[in-house]
Amino acid sequence: MAGLNIPLTVPKGKRSQYLKNWRVATKKTGHLLLFAGDQKVEHLNDDFFGRGIAPDDAAPEHLFKIASLGEIGVFATQLGLIARYGASYKNIPYLVKLNGKTNIFEERDRLLSRAWLKVAQVLEFKEQSRLNIVGVGYTVYLGGEAETKMLREAATMVYEAHQAGLLAIIWIYPRSKTIKNEDDIHLIAGAAGVAATLGADFVKVKYPYKNKNIEKTTKDFKEATLAAGRTQVICVGGTKQSVSDLLKNSYLQIKNSGTAGMALGRNLHQRPLEEAVRLTHALSAIIYRGKTDKEALKIYNTPIKLKNKNSKFLNFFSF
Repeated sequence: MAGLNIPLTVPKGKRSQYLKNWRVATKKTGHLLLFAGDQKVEHLNDDFFGRGIAPDDAAPEHLFKIASLGEIGVFATQLGLIARYGASYKNIPYLVKLNGKTNIFEERDRLLSRAWLKVAQVLEFKEQSRLNIVGVGYTVYLGGEAETKMLREAATMVYEAHQAGLLAIIWIYPRSKTIKNEDDIHLIAGAAGVAATLGADFVKVKYPYKNKNIEKTTKDFKEATLAAGRTQVICVGGTKQSVSDLLKNSYLQIKNSGTAGMALGRNLHQRPLEEAVRLTHALSAIIYRGKTDKEALKIYNTPIKLKNKNSKFLNFFSF
């Protein structure tokens, strides 16, 4: 199975559980489409209400509807939301985000995002809720005064997750007043390498979408995937892109950079439900099935009819 490398931090008795979670998230490919809902904390309501944002996005349930009806690998959000909505959306593969901070305090050199919960508490919740929780995630900000605290928590999270057979995903972003260009590929590659030393299964990193030469940028970005080694790199989607640009970027990142997929929030949930679901199908065609961006665009342009029962959305589609 492509991309499978079970770390030695997974005990023999938990290897089958780890393998099961890996298969669910990556659809047995080693690639990942992560749907991010943690922006409810990170960006407050800026990403969910306003001009250019679908009215559906004002309520948290929109996230769960997309995750339930769409074709994704995991839906990442805080445990509180999962506890409130999970009973109505039991078919979703969940990844619990353990830390988070708002964007109110943005002093680059003093950023600190401590864990809200321990992995043991996630395991307790998994047992009592019977939801399909396949992993946990944690954000690290490099370059500030609190860097070592977050690295220690992240290392502990990865170890404890693997001990329980869960996947561990690291969000990692260099943040410091001394950094002149956060889109510097060499810097991003360094951050990806740090995630590898933490033992993460996947690392979510920034991608320099502002660079004008798209083809060259994707080839240069190979430095990041090489630095990450056996930790698979997934790129953020950033601010909302046009569908054609998003699909092209996804295709070229995998083809030229050797990335393993994407982690998207705004590019999915800011769209109306039916459109967002179609977009997950198109992206999954690229990420999981090796389709080109042109082939994926045809999938996106194919209308679908969503079905539901008593507001409990099921994963059925009519094409």
